[in-house]
Amino acid sequence: MTATFMHPLTGFIEKTFVITEFELRKLRHDFTELITRALQPALWLLIFGQVFARSGAMHTGSIPYLDFIAPGILAQSVLFVAIFYGINVIWERDLGIVQKFLASPTPRAALVLGKGFSAGIRTLSQGVIVYSLSLLLGVKLNWSPLALFNVLIIVILAATLFSTFSLVIACIVKTRERFMGVGQVLTMPLFFASNAIYPTDIMPGWLKMISHLNPLTYVVDALRTCMLAGSTSPFGLSLDYAVILVTTAVLVSVGARLYPRLAT
Repeated sequence: MTATFMHPLTGFIEKTFVITEFELRKLRHDFTELITRALQPALWLLIFGQVFARSGAMHTGSIPYLDFIAPGILAQSVLFVAIFYGINVIWERDLGIVQKFLASPTPRAALVLGKGFSAGIRTLSQGVIVYSLSLLLGVKLNWSPLALFNVLIIVILAATLFSTFSLVIACIVKTRERFMGVGQVLTMPLFFASNAIYPTDIMPGWLKMISHLNPLTYVVDALRTCMLAGSTSPFGLSLDYAVILVTTAVLVSVGARLYPRLAT
């Protein structure tokens, strides 16, 4: 019975990573994408972060503001890269690639999850950029192997979550123009209604309630807990992981149901 159960599970995992590898091969044709992605976190940390750190306007307790904001900028970079990943799916629809995927025996959930994982691996470059800038600015980072491993996993899971959310949007709107509009509308509220650049304690009650429903808040909390030396999580790392995993699983399930609609 166990062997019967394991065979489809193994097949699902294998097909998921085949899709992931297929998506990652596209990077070989455009390495400039990795370079241009470095600009946004550099601007936020070197300009926004340093100006607010010097002003003393943001109260972050015992954590210096630059230390506080570094994990938030990493989460923001992951969000901004992943949330527009769905436009690639619309391009694939126009090129006939989606139809070929749907004609294959690959499970729809494996297609969606594989694309999500590829976005997660792509965003690891953002982690290298933010860590390098943080080191340059004197942020007190936690260099323990366990902490670094957790950051790696959180970045991949967060990018999988938001890229899958992006794919769901792409399946609904179906055109590049509408997708870009919806993506831009959603990105900034997700970012500003989180604890990325200011603590939830200073938020008005209504915004604090929204931030507690925002998965980016738990991504930032998990990154802050693991990235910074001596940092503790107000939510708890277990809750952070649970919210990220459950949200991702729900979005993968929704994406798997909607994905065939993209071809129609």
